[in-house]
Amino acid sequence: MEKISIFIVSDSVGETGELVAKAAISQFRPGMQDVAVRRFPHIENREQINEILQFAIEQQAMVVYTLVKEEMRDFTKTLCARKNIPNIDLMGPTMEMFTTALQVEPIEEPGLVRKLDDDYFKKIEAIEFAVKYDDGRDPRGLLKADIVLIGVSRTSKTPLSQFLAHKRLKVANVPLVPEVEPPEELFHVPKEKCFGLVISPEKLNNIRKERLIALGLNDSASYAKVERIDEEINHFYRIVDRIGCPVIDVTNKAVEETANDILRRIKE
Repeated sequence: MEKISIFIVSDSVGETGELVAKAAISQFRPGMQDVAVRRFPHIENREQINEILQFAIEQQAMVVYTLVKEEMRDFTKTLCARKNIPNIDLMGPTMEMFTTALQVEPIEEPGLVRKLDDDYFKKIEAIEFAVKYDDGRDPRGLLKADIVLIGVSRTSKTPLSQFLAHKRLKVANVPLVPEVEPPEELFHVPKEKCFGLVISPEKLNNIRKERLIALGLNDSASYAKVERIDEEINHFYRIVDRIGCPVIDVTNKAVEETANDILRRIKE
């Protein structure tokens, strides 16, 4: 069978058009193995379209186009009809349907899908980072992080790390315990990236008692005693003073409130 040429014309990278064209042509096999699919990405003006369509005539190619701008779609459709080039508009009919249903005009900005994909993968990367470097597991992550959280046990470091990760920020956190010296890497983190989380002893006492009960343990353990909590908080302030980082009181704050406080401070 004679070789078939398909031109993919797009104002983005042309990936969608190529996938659809290949999916469609696969339904006509066997007997149609000799198919050449060529992308023409990042098309911005009529002159480019004119040149591509002239080439399509020479190659006897069919044209599949994914153009988000209505004016460019109309021009391509008219020119293809005038030059008798087989063509199909993959984007226009779908966008027209959504415009009618939503009663909103499209933005007509090329490449938004790819931008959304990049945004998604950045979020996943940040979430995986927060898991990997949670609770001081690997101090090497501290110097790679966008934000480092420090605090005593039960000050919402982990849920706050995950919440900020959904904002595409890489967060590591370190628990502070008097008996264990913090990793040396912590003192090399720029102080504007580090945030200390503190909570009132009374509140922490209640939280830790509830935690022990939930684990089926005796709530009179030293972990929940006020004397032990005071010792931990004093140690926390010694480390914070050494780093010079800001301290956020999370006593009566939801995770979202603390996160917004951190985001505001970063912007400032």
